[in-house]
Amino acid sequence: MISAGRKSVDRPEPIFLGNQLALDFVNTRPLIAGQLTELLPDFAALLSWFREADLLNAREAAALRQKWGGSMRARRTTEAVRQWRERLRKQILAWERGDSLQRSILEELNSLMAVHPMRTRIQTKGMRHLIELWFEPRVPEDLFAPLVHSVARLFADLDRKRVRKCPTCVLHFFDTSKKGTRRWCRMQLCGNRPKVAAYAARRRKLTPG
Repeated sequence: MISAGRKSVDRPEPIFLGNQLALDFVNTRPLIAGQLTELLPDFAALLSWFREADLLNAREAAALRQKWGGSMRARRTTEAVRQWRERLRKQILAWERGDSLQRSILEELNSLMAVHPMRTRIQTKGMRHLIELWFEPRVPEDLFAPLVHSVARLFADLDRKRVRKCPTCVLHFFDTSKKGTRRWCRMQLCGNRPKVAAYAARRRKLTPG
């Protein structure tokens, strides 16, 4: 069994380029080598992703894995998380185009937040006292808490015009650039593809037939 916090040799690296947790969550089914690839195939992978996202510490992830790893409850929760992610993906795509949020999504979101709430506590940093959000992961379903909270923040707080899907692949991101002109998920990868294609087209025109 793969321990939480460790990556399988064969498991793709998680992708965190969305600048917002809900978008990073939606991005857990990316295109890799031209194929849609599931980054959350099982409960161990889900715990590993939560560790990489700094939503669980090593002790919390290990406790969940030890108590629930391999259980039917963990499998059902992982499947429910993936199904919810796909419903969310469809809503985000429509929302990015300017459509209103579906009532069914809002009702589901409010229901999930009621069942899996985030908590608040005060933390001390130097001479300052800060309020921070936290959740207590006791059962697999508790993993919904930070996800649904981040989705609510996405729809309520972010500028929709800066939430975009990469035109070359399936990844979404929140554009935090000063000018708001980011177009691609990764300039080194997707941003270079149009340039390479345009260069090849120019070369074909210059090459005698």
